[in-house]
Amino acid sequence: MKDIEIDAATKEQGIRWIDVRSPGEFETATIPGAVNVPLFDNEERARIGTVYKQQGKKEALRLGMEIVSPKIPRLVESVQEQSRGRTPLLFCWRGGMRSRSMAVFLDLVEVPALRLKGGYRAYREYVVQRLSNYTLKPRLIVLHGLTGVGKTAILHRLRESGLPVLDLEELAGHRGSAFGSLGEIRPRNQRMFDSLLLEVLEAHQEAPYLFMEAESKRIGRVHMPDFLERAKEVGIPVLVEASMDTRVHHILDSYLTDREDTESFRQNVLGALARIERRFSPDIRTQLYEWARREEYSPMVRTLLREHYDPRYRHTQDQYEKSFALRICSDDLVRATENLKLFYQHLQPAQTHS
Repeated sequence: MKDIEIDAATKEQGIRWIDVRSPGEFETATIPGAVNVPLFDNEERARIGTVYKQQGKKEALRLGMEIVSPKIPRLVESVQEQSRGRTPLLFCWRGGMRSRSMAVFLDLVEVPALRLKGGYRAYREYVVQRLSNYTLKPRLIVLHGLTGVGKTAILHRLRESGLPVLDLEELAGHRGSAFGSLGEIRPRNQRMFDSLLLEVLEAHQEAPYLFMEAESKRIGRVHMPDFLERAKEVGIPVLVEASMDTRVHHILDSYLTDREDTESFRQNVLGALARIERRFSPDIRTQLYEWARREEYSPMVRTLLREHYDPRYRHTQDQYEKSFALRICSDDLVRATENLKLFYQHLQPAQTHS
C-alpha cells in the first residue's frame, strides 16, 4: 500500500479509481471514472454513525469490524474485477479508516494498491482550486439559436467526428429550461458538474478551438464558472437557424425518445407547465394544460416556442446580430454539421498565424 497526493494521483497512469464509500455517497458525487466498491451499504453506514454518536469511536469501530469481516473475500474480489489489470487507487471521504481497511485487505493477498491522501475531500478541494484560477487555452466557438434548432444534436455529431466539444447540458444532466429534467436525464449537483467540467477542459486544453452552446450561467442545478462565462462572451458566435416544424420535431424527438412511462412523463410535463404558467394569458394557459392532459405535445410545444421561449431568447440573440461569424440552417442536421466542420478547418490557419 502506498499513499499518494491528489496532484500526483491525477497524473498517474494505469490506475482505476475505487470509491469505497457507501452507495449514497457515491451517487451524490465521486471522481469521474470511479467505480463503487463500498465497505458499508447505506444502512450499515447509518448504524455505525449512530453508534459513534451514542457510544463513541471504539464501539463504532467494533461494529464496523463485525459488519465488514464476512465481506472481505468478496470485497477483494470486487476490487480486482473492477481494476482489470490496473492499479486500484482507493479513496473514501477523508482518506481514513475505510480506504485504509480496504488497502490492508488487498495487501494481505499481495494486490498492489494506492490510497488517496485526504480522500474525496482532497479531490474536491483540488477541483475547486483549479477552476478558481483556470486558464482556458482554446477559443470557444459558441452556437447560438432559438430553442429546438438542434444545437445539442449538432454538438454530438461534431464530437462523433472527433472535434473538441464541451456539452454543458450533458455535464449538468439538464437541458436548460423548465422542461430540462424531463425524461431519463439525471440532474447533477455542482460538485459532480465541476469535476466533469474540469475533466473535459483538461482533455481539450491543446485544441485551438472548442465548440460550446450559448448556455445561460445557470444550467439546471448548477452554475457555469465565471471564466467560462467570460470566454463565451468573447468567443466566435455562430447562429443556428431552423424552421418551426423542424424545431418542434427536434424537441419532440429529444424529449419523447428517452421518456419514462407515459403517465409519469405526462405528470412531469404538467409540473413543468405549472412552474411557468404565470407567464401566459388565461386562455393560452388553459389550452396548454389541455394539450398536456391529452398528450398532444406537438401543438403544445409550438405554442410554448412562439409565446414563451422565442421572445425570451431573441433579445439575447439580437445582441450578436451583427457579429455572427457564420449562419447555418439545421433543417438538415448532416449538412449543418458539415458546414461547421468546414468552418473549423478554415479557422485553423488563422490560429496558426496569430
